[in-house]
Amino acid sequence: MTQIDILKQSGSKNGSMDLKDEVFGIEPNNHVLADAVIMQQASLRQGTHAVKNRSAVRGGGRKPWRQKGTGRARQGSIRSPQWRGGGVVFGPTPRSYAYKLPRKVARLAIKSALSQKVADQELIVVDALDFTKPSTKEFKQTLDRLNAKGRTLVIVEADNENAILSARNIDEVKIIKADGVNVLDVLNNNQIVATQAALSTIEEALG
Repeated sequence: MTQIDILKQSGSKNGSMDLKDEVFGIEPNNHVLADAVIMQQASLRQGTHAVKNRSAVRGGGRKPWRQKGTGRARQGSIRSPQWRGGGVVFGPTPRSYAYKLPRKVARLAIKSALSQKVADQELIVVDALDFTKPSTKEFKQTLDRLNAKGRTLVIVEADNENAILSARNIDEVKIIKADGVNVLDVLNNNQIVATQAALSTIEEALG
């Protein structure tokens, strides 16, 4: 087990907790991490690119000249690909770039990302992020007390709506629910601030 300090919202220490080594203490697999990042980035692509082929281009419904006797090459339409303004051959069409990694590979990737953050001492655990109402100002003050600087990923329990609403307008801060933890968000941020309950949820899902 890996021990890590638990902080209060005020920034003071409030004990410690044990992290499962099979989730937060494995040897990071860089190859699997790269595969997971590429997969997520591919899934984010819109894939709305499109061109018009000869059937979609306007005009060209009539044969431009008769088949024989003109001395020119035979042509069926002025919108054939070889004509200026004609259709595009083998151009891109709308498609989805999304694909999925095998379940075991995906789990290994997120474990590797989390273990790397723990090894680099970039994980801050807070006992809870409790707000009586959504408040960006209070959330910023909490991050300052926790000494969370730069790009920060905040992981909270699923029903913590006040914290989610409080953090959504803060630059360089992304907040997600524990069941939405992913490799790209973990690696894209300098550090992670996670509630104790959120970490327990992650351990239960991945352990």
